[in-house]
Amino acid sequence: MSAPSPGQASRPGPTFPGPSARGRDGSEQTGPRLRVDWPACQAHGLCAELMPELIHVDEWGYPVVASGPVPEALVAQARRAVSSCPTLALRLQNSR
Repeated sequence: MSAPSPGQASRPGPTFPGPSARGRDGSEQTGPRLRVDWPACQAHGLCAELMPELIHVDEWGYPVVASGPVPEALVAQARRAVSSCPTLALRLQNSR
């Protein structure tokens, strides 16, 4: 059996510092979340350079994105990282 390719490997994401993705009342926090379009990603690493608080790269250079919503204070920076991705592989999706 062969190892999964870097673009398809399951990657555990970093966690945000501070509170979890649940509010004080136990409800899930909502807000935009960073997502990667794996087939489009070519591991340039620009997203990790622009958003080191939420994204780091794995040993193959592919992004590992923090799970949970993007903190409000970082949304503008996340939008910049999304618009700067050379392959348009990084997305900022609103929670449902």
